Amino acid sequence: MKVYLLLADGFELIEALTPVDVFRRAGITIITVALGNHRTVMSSNLVEVQADTTWARANISHGDALILPGGYPGYDNLAKDNAVGELAKIYYESGRIVGAICGAPIILQIYVIGKGKHVTSHRCVKDQMVDFIHTGHDVEVDGNLITAIGAGHALDFSLALLSALCGQEAVDKIKPGMELK
Repeated sequence: MKVYLLLADGFELIEALTPVDVFRRAGITIITVALGNHRTVMSSNLVEVQADTTWARANISHGDALILPGGYPGYDNLAKDNAVGELAKIYYESGRIVGAICGAPIILQIYVIGKGKHVTSHRCVKDQMVDFIHTGHDVEVDGNLITAIGAGHALDFSLALLSALCGQEAVDKIKPGMELK
């Protein structure tokens, strides 16, 4: 199994690195991909993170899941990149998992991905999610589309992604080490 997480300048640290931590604890390959030409990406909190690879070097078309973190202007930078939108659409339409948290669900709206599905998002994009049933829940799972409201729910989002990809057993396996019940 292989999961890709896209990083654009301005991403939210917790929303990006929590899935990385959770998937690596579970023994699942998760690869962080910088959109730019360099592996170093600046978070919205002004912390530099070294991505595993760059968009130009990665072959991300063959993954099992794609994760889009929020953070401003990170989600906006992801949304402005047509290649990101097209890739997310390919993943979704082929039945692979697409996860988006905080403002990143706006990518679903812009690129018409999962129209009519139940989603949640940060309040900054909620009113723009007109082609969806916006629930306002902390985490929303509707088929292979998983969304979350924001940074405070990054762990719940990550565990929902892991469960969708690998089953509840994988989640249960990592919970003791994380002091989760």
